Amino acid sequence: MTQAGSGPAAQPARPPVASDGKRWHLEDFTPGQRQHIGEFSLSKEEIIAFARQFDPQVFHTDEEAAKHSSFGGLVASGWHTCSRTMRALCDAFLLEAASGGSPGVQDIAWKKPVLPDQTIRIERETLEIKPSRSKPDRGMVLSELRLTNPAGEVVMTMRSWGMFFRRPQG
Repeated sequence: MTQAGSGPAAQPARPPVASDGKRWHLEDFTPGQRQHIGEFSLSKEEIIAFARQFDPQVFHTDEEAAKHSSFGGLVASGWHTCSRTMRALCDAFLLEAASGGSPGVQDIAWKKPVLPDQTIRIERETLEIKPSRSKPDRGMVLSELRLTNPAGEVVMTMRSWGMFFRRPQG
């Protein structure tokens, strides 16, 4: 993960695979680290299909009706944005991490609508690390995600804790 202020081009070096078969462990996180997670876009068809199944409000499902909504047009469901963000997190590092899951999201804010075919950029920052007092083989990492649109405007923020195991000894 990149250090704060090291610029957008810098990326964390991938740690070597440990004896548990994982790369990212509790020791690989420090407060202030930043990581570019990835980018995604949602087509009009994807927005409508997701919304019809999971969030069938008219500004997500009906392009014509959405023109008369407070958004003035079709927008992605915040839950769709969250789902794509979770996939990007898995692809970027969670599937290679000694992750023990998450006790939940601390807060989430949808600050601006995500429009069809916008490229959304995802950045992650480590805010805090809490080693476990009762289970020394693990700890908790507080991360903040910031999603921005092509104009650099923040469209979503999310803070959540994740459990990560320490690198195995030996």
